[in-house]
Order: sequence, then structure tokens, then C-alpha cells
Amino acid sequence: MDTLIAIQTRQSVTALKSDPVPRKVVEKLLSAAVQAPNHYKVRPWRFVVLTGKGREHLGEVMAQSLQEKHPEYPPEAFEKQRTKALRSPLLIAVGVDKPSQEKVIEIENVCAVAAAVENLLLAAHAEGLGAKWRTGDAAYDPRVKRFLGFEADQHLIGFLYIGYPDAAFPAPNRPSFEDHVVWIDG
Repeated sequence: MDTLIAIQTRQSVTALKSDPVPRKVVEKLLSAAVQAPNHYKVRPWRFVVLTGKGREHLGEVMAQSLQEKHPEYPPEAFEKQRTKALRSPLLIAVGVDKPSQEKVIEIENVCAVAAAVENLLLAAHAEGLGAKWRTGDAAYDPRVKRFLGFEADQHLIGFLYIGYPDAAFPAPNRPSFEDHVVWIDG
């Protein structure tokens, strides 16, 4: 797929089939992700790939954490939280390493990981997959982070829900860039 066409036609897809995504395809997506630019070549991205029962375990942690914070919620709220991780057959949690050198600036690591996520989303689109980048309370939850192997103060910039689209989607109709650009000519 042409790069510009991929950029212009990629969109968030929530209706996904339960068919598993082959490991070789997942590895292609991850390989595309890590081609992102990153200052000082620190490679600040961390990917946690969840499939099968791994998604169920994450869902359980998410539900337990919600129940711990809000025991007054009805049981349906915890069940809904539990099933969020099952929205797709492939779920990738994406974390950001904290700077380990004085010269490394945290926002640059966050930006590099966001660029890696966009690479991954474009690669998924080129492979005929649908994907959606989500955050929500779970992305900021220390218990969820710990389950995924991240520190409580480490950024978890999102969960990537990936699978084969369950329906055809029309091309996105996004606004132009003109109202968000200032040109300064010499």
C-alpha cells in the first residue's frame, strides 16, 4: 500500500472478528513500530502483547482495580471492565521508558513512542487489519501497569486493539490542515 494512501485511509476500527492474528504478522507490526525516530537512539518503547488468556488476565486485573477504587459500583460495571480487554483478539499495551540519562528528555521519549504507535497502526492497516488506540483509566492505573511489567510512574500511552475488520468501513472524512497552519515567509 502506498504510504500516503495508508496515512489518508487509516482509521480507528472497533468492529473486529475474533480470528487470531498470526504471530508473524504481529512481528511485522512490531518491526514497523520500532523504525520510529528517537532522540539519542534510546529506543524508549515497551510493548506487551496479549492474546488468548493473557487478555482475560488483564481484564481481571482491570476489574479488580475498579472494584478496589469503587466498591459501591454495581456488579455490571466490574463485568464491563473485565470484558474491555476482550474487544479484539490481539491487544498490545504500549509503555514508555523513563529517561535513564540526564541528556534524555521525557517528552522526547513519549513522542518517539507515539510515533512508534502510528507506525504500528499504519502497518496494521497495510496488512488488512483494523485497529484502535485507546487509553482510559486503566492506562493510568498502577495495578494495571504493575501487571504489565511497568512502574507506577511509567507512562502507559495506550492499548492497541487489533484484529481483522468485521465490516467494511468507508474512507474517513477528516478536516483539512488549512485552519491549523500559519505560514511565515522570509
